[in-house]
Amino acid sequence: MVPKIRRGSRTHGLLAYLYGPGKRDEHTDPHLVGSWDGFAPDPGRDTRPDPDPKVTLARLAAALDLRVKQSGTKAPAEHVWHCSVRTDPGDRTLTDAEWNTVARRLVQAVNLASEGDQDGCRWVAVRHAEDHIHILATMVRGDLRRPRMNYDFKKAQAECRRIEQEMDLRQLKPGDGTGAKTPTSAERFKAERTGRIETPRETLREAVRQAVAGAASEAEFFTRVREAGLRVKLRHAPSGDVLGYSVALPGDRNRDHEPVWFAGSTLAPDLSYPRIQRRLAHGTADAVTTPESDSGRSDWSPPARGRRTATEIAERAATLLDSDDDDAAAQLVGVGELLDAVAQTSPAATRAELGAAARSFERATRSHVRAERADTRAIRSAARGIIQAGGALGRGEDGGTTAMLVSTLVLVALAAARWHSARGHAQQAEASRQTAKHLRAAYRQAATASMQALRDHGRALPEAERRTYETTIRAVLPDSGIRTDAETNTDALAATLAQAEQAGHDPKALLQEAIEMRELDTAEEVNDVLVWRLRRLAQLPAHPGEAAHPPQAGTGRTKPASNRTSTRTTPPTATRPAAPDQRNRPPRR
Repeated sequence: MVPKIRRGSRTHGLLAYLYGPGKRDEHTDPHLVGSWDGFAPDPGRDTRPDPDPKVTLARLAAALDLRVKQSGTKAPAEHVWHCSVRTDPGDRTLTDAEWNTVARRLVQAVNLASEGDQDGCRWVAVRHAEDHIHILATMVRGDLRRPRMNYDFKKAQAECRRIEQEMDLRQLKPGDGTGAKTPTSAERFKAERTGRIETPRETLREAVRQAVAGAASEAEFFTRVREAGLRVKLRHAPSGDVLGYSVALPGDRNRDHEPVWFAGSTLAPDLSYPRIQRRLAHGTADAVTTPESDSGRSDWSPPARGRRTATEIAERAATLLDSDDDDAAAQLVGVGELLDAVAQTSPAATRAELGAAARSFERATRSHVRAERADTRAIRSAARGIIQAGGALGRGEDGGTTAMLVSTLVLVALAAARWHSARGHAQQAEASRQTAKHLRAAYRQAATASMQALRDHGRALPEAERRTYETTIRAVLPDSGIRTDAETNTDALAATLAQAEQAGHDPKALLQEAIEMRELDTAEEVNDVLVWRLRRLAQLPAHPGEAAHPPQAGTGRTKPASNRTSTRTTPPTATRPAAPDQRNRPPRR
């Protein structure tokens, strides 16, 4: 149940709209469902002989404005309190009596008219559709004093949450005032008339958000905004310094044929110019060393390298979120930029779900928690690297590294949900869970080809060797507290351990390291998560058709030579081909 509150100065004008046909003839059977005394005239259902609705409407407006006129110049300039209350599309249809109860509880909650208060403000509730009502009240009491209505929006929201629970309606998450402003009804109607699938406000918000992702300077940010096709207007101080900016969609004009400008702060709180300045002041990690695991792979494509680097940095962000430190709030902003970067450069097969994930996580990036010691350079640099590398193909190494990164981002989103839940941020926690849902869908699309190739590779291993790796897997996982069963498909994991051992790693030690990196309780497919961790730790290609590299010296992941008892006929740095004649190789001892 969503309340929207506005204030105005024209009682008669608002009533005329509520009882009129609507802007698109959507108002059907407008009538009162409640009033301050239960006897207010109803222009929609006046039962007098030959009633004139206009006369009845004028009588109702005069009755509502009685105290306003009696108070004379002491009346507030905007004396009309207007609140529309709408149920969720999946909710049942409320009766007129139930809507009357809703209206009475809301005017009492905001201190307009308490139950039994003879001097309460006058109000009416008009219903002209099945799913919502409009409450109109005049803000002068019977004793000609103004009502005390501090925080009326928060009070109305809180009362709606209680009503939802008592009336068995969908229970929405309480907000904290950090959400972006939703489009107005006029903006939505205009979008429909012009054939847009979303309002200009929403289009501009997403475009500006994507422009700031990984930007290294204000100049680069504004360049990206213009390259996205938006009109940009800067506001300067007398000194020439930029004070703010506004953006507009080409072709979006008002009734005077002028561009409809939106300041950054009206798109979202974190898109205001001062907030963007603070974010860009941290810079990116052009001066920060990239993770060692990917620094030597010049044979991989730039998109693949960028995604591998981002995967390691995303793991660090998840660890910080699990630490339950308030400074992790800055990491949420960085994760949002990373999601925007991946969505912009993703292949067509995953673009829709990754875009939805980025839009959902936008809500999770904002809260009242402020990080005191935040360093987001590394994660912003990862976003910048992905954008600069350009779009990735949806196959081969590019497709595999996309799946690797998305698999990690699922766990990051769930860590964000826990972080917000611990602080009572209901909307942000729900947004994080929705992000994980979209990311899981994107992962299934991105990982299909690579995981199938890995499973085929595992099934092509010599039988004795495959059993050895499966024994290692089923021994290590339960010892780590992870449940397994005989039906779990471990072919891809076995293939990864085989390639890791060929590259000189100890399979058991590497698997234990992958498990200990962070929790796996929230993973839907534990094997898949471990496959991608192992392949990143061992510097293995994300797609089995690529060549594997030996581990770097000093990583501590190389298996001691004295413990290598298996017979090899291929070089340790080569990837084992899935050929039938390899089944005749000597088995592991």
